[in-house]
Amino acid sequence: MSHLLYENSVSYKGYLIIPFVFGKADQYEIYSYKLLSEVGRKSQFHKADNPAKIYGNSTSNIVEIAKEHIDQNADFVSQRDIFQSRYVYRKNLIILFHENDKYFYDHYPPELLNNIAAPRLFKSEYECLKWIKQGLDSQHMGQRAM
Repeated sequence: MSHLLYENSVSYKGYLIIPFVFGKADQYEIYSYKLLSEVGRKSQFHKADNPAKIYGNSTSNIVEIAKEHIDQNADFVSQRDIFQSRYVYRKNLIILFHENDKYFYDHYPPELLNNIAAPRLFKSEYECLKWIKQGLDSQHMGQRAM
């Protein structure tokens, strides 16, 4: 599997649809998707890998397929958008959360949906993003030095 295309992710009804290139047929890319759920493990589709079992020919096509599947099969629907403050940095997905004047984050690497965020609270969104960026930059510098 290629890296997850976080930059093409779409928040929809409490889910984050994350496309990726599943494979190639001739010279054409075939797309699939993964889901994150706002309610985490409480949803049958949290971290699901293409529960519709249908593939697409573009990122926009696979997002539409995922939306249709969510519309027909979702175990919950949300009107909030907890995925609205998301960023992609060095192909990593960073989702920021704000609660009771504190900020925290989820951090997913490019290849898989395993949250590797440190359990840490911040006073501002800027402070949180700066700390994440410094960590990813130092990690990147360490890889380049080897």
